[in-house]
Amino acid sequence: MAFAGTAAPSSLFLGHLPFHLGKSSFAHFTHNSACVFKVKALFWGSRRSVKPADKVLPLGEFALSGAESQGDTGTAEKISVSVVSSISEVSPDEWDSCSLDSTGRQEFNPFLSHSFLSSLEESGSAVEGNGWISQHIIAKDESNNILGVVPLYLKSHSYGEYVFDHSWANAYYSYGLSYYPKLQCSVPFTPVTGPRILVSNTSHRDQVFDILVSAMKDLAIKFNVSSLHITFPTANEWHKLEKKGFLQRIGMQYHWKNRNYKNFDEFLMDMKQSKRKNIRQERKKISAQNVTMKRLRGSEIKANHWDTFYKFYRNTTDNKWGTAYLTRDFFHRMGAKMGDNVLLVVAEEGDEPVAAALNLIGGDTLYGRLWGCLPGTYYAHLHFEACYYQAIDAAIELNLSTVEAGAQGEHKIQRGYMPVTTYSSHYILDEDFKRVIDDFLVRESAQVKLVMQLLQDSGPFKENAWN
Repeated sequence: MAFAGTAAPSSLFLGHLPFHLGKSSFAHFTHNSACVFKVKALFWGSRRSVKPADKVLPLGEFALSGAESQGDTGTAEKISVSVVSSISEVSPDEWDSCSLDSTGRQEFNPFLSHSFLSSLEESGSAVEGNGWISQHIIAKDESNNILGVVPLYLKSHSYGEYVFDHSWANAYYSYGLSYYPKLQCSVPFTPVTGPRILVSNTSHRDQVFDILVSAMKDLAIKFNVSSLHITFPTANEWHKLEKKGFLQRIGMQYHWKNRNYKNFDEFLMDMKQSKRKNIRQERKKISAQNVTMKRLRGSEIKANHWDTFYKFYRNTTDNKWGTAYLTRDFFHRMGAKMGDNVLLVVAEEGDEPVAAALNLIGGDTLYGRLWGCLPGTYYAHLHFEACYYQAIDAAIELNLSTVEAGAQGEHKIQRGYMPVTTYSSHYILDEDFKRVIDDFLVRESAQVKLVMQLLQDSGPFKENAWN
C-alpha cells in the first residue's frame, strides 16, 4: 500500500544519468531558463517562465476526417480543444461519461471520476500552492458536447507521482538548466493504472485520442516546459504513445488475483505450505492482541471516522519523514461524493480505533491506498491484516478480480501479491536529453524485467496452483 506523502525512495534502477550534451543544447536551454516560475514549491535550479491558463485557454480547432465525420453539406466536422484551470469547469456527468467510455463499466476506475479529482482540487490538496496547477484538456464538438478529457497538471516538482524522475531533474540542474515546470498527465498522489486520455465512445474516438495527444504536445511547446509525462496509462495507451514520440518506461507493482475463490482459506490452499502457515499465524495474532477488524462502506463511514483516519494518516506521513499531501477536508469530501465506492478497514481495541486502511472499489478491482495507526502504538502484523488480508477478504466477498495494493513492498509477495508491470510515457522536448534518457530507460527496463522474473520464479504459490 502506497504512503501518499512519503519522499522518493532510492531505487535500484535510478542511479545517475550519464549525460554528455553538446554546447548547442546547453546554450538553448540556458537561454530558455532565465525567468522565474511563480509556484511556491521545491525546485532544482532556475525555472522557466510559464503563464498557465487562467480559466479557459483555447488551443484551436481540428477537422475530423472520414465519411463518418461529414455533415449534410459534406464539410468536415470540427472539434475545438481548450485548457481549463479547474475540473469544476466541466460538468461531472460529461467528465464521467468520457471516463466510463474509456474504461467500460466493468472496469470502472474511481480515481478517474469527477468526484475524486474534484475532491483533490476543492480540498486544497492538488492545487497551485502545492505545485499542482490544473490544466485539464477538453475536446468539444460543434454542438458543444464534450468528446474527450485529459487530467493534466503543470508541476513545479516531482513529488506525489510514484514514477521517479528526480535524477533527470538533477541532470538538467548539473548543466545549469531547468527541468521544472513540467506537464504531468496523471491522477495526483495515486499510482493506479488506468486510461489517461479519456474519450467518449463515438465513431471517431481514435481521431479524438490523436488530437488530444497532439494538444498535450503543443501545450508543452507553448508553455516552454522541459517535458510531458503520462504516468500509469494502460498498456494499450502506452503502445500508442510510443508511435507519437514518447519514450517508454516500465515499473512494477504487486497485485492479488482472485481465481474464483469462495473464501480466504480456499485462497490459502493455492500457496506453499510454509507460506500458508505463516499467514494463518499472522492472522491469529490479531485477535490475540484483542484487536477486532471492521469493514465500513459508504454511509457506514461517519465524519468522526474521517477525522480519526486523518490523524492516522498524519502519523504515517510524519513517521516516514514525508509530506501530508492530502488535507483533512479531502477525506470528508471524497467520502461524501464517492459513497459506496469507499471501503474503510478499521482496527479497534475495545471500542477505540487504533488503525485503519483506506480502499476504493472499482468495477472489478479493490484499490488499497492509505494506511495509518494511532501514534505511539504497535500491534504485530496489524499492517498486513488491515491492508492485505482484509482487502483479499473484501475482494472475495464482492467478487472482484484484483486487489491493487499500491506501490513498493516486496513483502507483499509472500502474502499472495505478485509483481505486475506498470507503464509510463515521457515526451522530452530537447533531443539531446531525449537520446540519453532513452538509453537509460532501455537499460532500466531490462533490469526491471529481470527482477520481475526472479520474483515470479520464487513466488509463494504451489507449482500447479494456477494451471
